[in-house]
Amino acid sequence: MGRDNRSQHPGQLTARRLKWHTQDDAIILMRTDCPVCRSEGLTSRSRVLVSCGETEVIATLHQIEDEWLALTEAGLSEAAWKRLGAEPGSALKISHAPTLPSLSDVRQRMTGKRLPGDAYDRIITDVAAGLYSDVHLAAFVSTCSTLPLDIHEMTSLTGAMVKVGEQLDWDREMVLDKHCIGGLPGNRTTPIVVAILASLGLIIPKTSSRAITSPAGTADTMETLTPVDLSLSEIRRVVDAEGGCLAWGGAVRLSPADDILIRIERALDIDAEGQLIASVLSKKIAAGATHVVLDLPVGPTAKLRSQSDARALAQHMTIVAGEFGLKTRCVFSDGLQPVGRGIGPALEARDVLHVLQRSQNAPPDLRERAISLAGTALELAGTAVPGTGVALAREALDSGSAWTKFQAICAAQGGMREPPRAQQTVPVTAIRAGRLSAIDNRKLSRLAKLAGAPARPAAGLILHKRLGDEVAFGEPVVTIHAEAPGEIAYAMAYAISNADMFTIED
Repeated sequence: MGRDNRSQHPGQLTARRLKWHTQDDAIILMRTDCPVCRSEGLTSRSRVLVSCGETEVIATLHQIEDEWLALTEAGLSEAAWKRLGAEPGSALKISHAPTLPSLSDVRQRMTGKRLPGDAYDRIITDVAAGLYSDVHLAAFVSTCSTLPLDIHEMTSLTGAMVKVGEQLDWDREMVLDKHCIGGLPGNRTTPIVVAILASLGLIIPKTSSRAITSPAGTADTMETLTPVDLSLSEIRRVVDAEGGCLAWGGAVRLSPADDILIRIERALDIDAEGQLIASVLSKKIAAGATHVVLDLPVGPTAKLRSQSDARALAQHMTIVAGEFGLKTRCVFSDGLQPVGRGIGPALEARDVLHVLQRSQNAPPDLRERAISLAGTALELAGTAVPGTGVALAREALDSGSAWTKFQAICAAQGGMREPPRAQQTVPVTAIRAGRLSAIDNRKLSRLAKLAGAPARPAAGLILHKRLGDEVAFGEPVVTIHAEAPGEIAYAMAYAISNADMFTIED
């Protein structure tokens, strides 16, 4: 039965915390026969303005027909509760949400019209303020994918995303950054590159995203080793002390709209070029970078399928970056197969540690790719003359100074810890003998995600074979790591029905 409530002013309800986790979506739950719903004409899925004292939030209304929620109560999701700063019994005022002029801009683009710069300012301002529902966000993401952004729109979107968040200024002429566009499982070079560059005295305040469509992002992997939810002041403290950091960009308001859009892109499995460029560059600009190395893996099952696609993306990125005074160097790398052995946060973290510790178990391809990217960054920064960057980076790694620096960065961020290990493992074996001639990166990523990555940090895959290796019938090609038997079962069912993710030829 509903609980008793004190007398309230019409249009007011009492806040009730539901501990309902809806990610970033603010949701309010009210009864269908609630006086406020009736008087305001509110129906399920309506967008409503919720006020708690001086704080306001736009929320999506859901309705129920049950007396466990009193007529004078409104249940709040965790996102709504925290944004409002509500307390049990707080008085809430609910009314129709105001119209958003920026939605007319979205509708204009849905009809095939390109938008001026101020339209993107309006849209992104409202996105960052949490005024868009998931339906609105999906419409914006989709229309920017269906009709690809042109250079002017990419520049406008990038600038708009920078404006709505915090911006770091390091008061230095040279601030480095490095980014991979993703799409290649296990390509966890960033922690190694940061350690190498910082050990050589360069400044590299690295803020990274969590996974969008992959089994792990750099922030997911680093979180298994050290805290990554650093505030701006903590980032500055770590960088001032050690020259570099490895933090999650979503913990600070550096291009905050990007993290909202990423959530929708992940659900839609969309990563369109224009949004990718705006996402990457807005974070680099907001983090105060002046020089950035961009890793663009190319392969038939990578994000970039061909060299022509890679060249087009590199050209567009260079043009947009130049509009903001950002110097870039694009590296076209091998995207034919995963990098390293581990796929998933903890398993990739172990690969990183093996490389930094100069272990015999270090994946050679991960080591060499990280050295190459660090060498490119050293030459871009002018620390090494052209042709000598790789040797300088290799020396920093081989001497142990990069490992020492990595430990120091982790200690400054809150301490280093051991990555977790999965409770369940099962091998996926070869259905025939022969030579491994192709790997489907997309299907392999899907397999790792079905095992639980990145939500379950210990989940993922260990790859036992690489392109060109001989494989015997029944020999393990990959081992699935998961936390629960159900996740193992899901992953195995997918692996059995998608045996073509590994092409084995006579």
